[in-house]
Amino acid sequence: MIKGRVNESYEATVKLNLLDATGKEMEIEAIIDTGYTGYLTLPTALIEVMGLLWQGQNEALLADGTSRIFDVYDGIVSWDGHERAIYVDAIDTETLVGMGLLRGHGLRVDVVRDGMVTIEALS
Repeated sequence: MIKGRVNESYEATVKLNLLDATGKEMEIEAIIDTGYTGYLTLPTALIEVMGLLWQGQNEALLADGTSRIFDVYDGIVSWDGHERAIYVDAIDTETLVGMGLLRGHGLRVDVVRDGMVTIEALS
């Protein structure tokens, strides 16, 4: 089970451990975005520090209706006690967890300040 909290802006957040290119863990805090279908977004500067391997580019339709092309990298996240290979989208905004990473899990959010966020594998 992964636990997080609702922040002062009423965003559901979780802390995740990512592995850099050398296998060293780095903890980040991410906002859960159920409108984002990918796995994880990270700022370009953090991706460069981590030394993630570039895979290509992708295009996304943003919430404001505009289209944007962005770089995609290989990443590894410690997810519910297991290392999981994922795609990381380089987008210079808040770090977001998308539905791709949540696939196969239940999400519960108590939408009050400092409310509990729980992500649990579905049987």
